[in-house]
Amino acid sequence: MSKSSGRIWPYAIGGSIILVFGFCVATIVVTHQANIQESDAYMSSYQDADANANDLIKARIAFDRSCNIEYISKGISESGSTVQYRVTDKNSNAINSAKLKLVITRPETDEFNQELENPSVENGVYTFRDVKFPKAGVWNIMAKVDVGNLSRYYNIKADTRATSSYEY
Repeated sequence: MSKSSGRIWPYAIGGSIILVFGFCVATIVVTHQANIQESDAYMSSYQDADANANDLIKARIAFDRSCNIEYISKGISESGSTVQYRVTDKNSNAINSAKLKLVITRPETDEFNQELENPSVENGVYTFRDVKFPKAGVWNIMAKVDVGNLSRYYNIKADTRATSSYEY
């Protein structure tokens, strides 16, 4: 039986430290190269949305007390679609003076982002015509609605392969 002189432990500890440091550097390099998209659910950076979260919630509550907004499109397709919203007051009277800004984006990338403004308005129905969805699949349709001094964000997920959509 041979006795160890104890010289291996400093080398093992030093090698382990170098290995852990190497894994840390590799993790930083790999995550830096990843294509990560920031959330834009409120048409702003997530830092701004987080900093103003209470104001956004209060604005939505105030809007919902006075007005209704409804996504009424029948579905979307890649070749071109009509995106429509109905804006009414609580007595179901049409509001034709709202300002709508629409941003259409894919959930995983901002490569296909479209920003639309100035829809046609008739009897409280705001219509964006010939909207192109250049890729099959799920799309985020984000609207900012301003009625006087009230505003609200109304976000929809829609799919070119299905007629259903839902608010998120």
